[in-house]
Amino acid sequence: MPELPEVETTKKGIESKTQGQVIQSIQIRNGRLRWPVDSKLSKILPGLVILSIRRRAKYLLLETRLGHIIIHLGMSGNLRVLPQSTPAKKHDHIDLNLDNGWLLRYHDPRRFGCWLWTEEPLAQHPLLKNLGPEPLTDAFNTESLAKQLARRSMAIKNAIMQNAIVVGVGNIYANEALFMSKIHPLRPANSLNAAEIATLITSIKQVLTEAINQGGTTLKDFLTPTGKPGYFEQQLQVYGRAKEPCFCCQQPIQKIIQNQRASYFCSSCQSLSDLT
Repeated sequence: MPELPEVETTKKGIESKTQGQVIQSIQIRNGRLRWPVDSKLSKILPGLVILSIRRRAKYLLLETRLGHIIIHLGMSGNLRVLPQSTPAKKHDHIDLNLDNGWLLRYHDPRRFGCWLWTEEPLAQHPLLKNLGPEPLTDAFNTESLAKQLARRSMAIKNAIMQNAIVVGVGNIYANEALFMSKIHPLRPANSLNAAEIATLITSIKQVLTEAINQGGTTLKDFLTPTGKPGYFEQQLQVYGRAKEPCFCCQQPIQKIIQNQRASYFCSSCQSLSDLT
């Protein structure tokens, strides 16, 4: 699934040819996504200018004077900016045609993503109103995270993947940040001290920043808007490396299942033995 770095990479890749452009039309070939695409968009969108493109968590927000298009890439979706003459392929479900001769094309084989239209304030939208802070902002800090973790006994990996605590820390990057912090993924969230929380925050910010700089992670379906894969997979320390030697201590990387997601860790570098 595209995570925060992949969505941020997508935002950066599409905005130069879409922001400030007038929408000519929208072509909906298959509107049966996670939620049905509103057929009224074909009447609402033509003539509107894309004023800005922002990311909130894993959502892309295309702002117009009348409202916002909310896009989520789902499990397998991607957005590409292409010449309007480019023939559509299988699973190319939506085209947003622009007055500069380009189109924004949404491709999604599994159709778990979404294209929603809202005219209400974004802060009140059901998908956005309960989201926690962005991990790469100052709002995500030791004090705020400590308050969130103090009342939670769940495993720390599950905690940092909750959007109400912090947005956009998906499974891959949670694994990597915990390894960098030397924190076992099964540690109870409320067992971390202030120093460990500070280290974890630094690691999350570093891992996400590096992934964005590398254009995301190459895993199955993800491609950047230029059609190229991301390259952060080449730097993964633990994710997907079960039974391979730890780069730090040479002990084999372990794999367990937490909350139906795979967790990878080094039992030596990320020890649970200090806990009672």
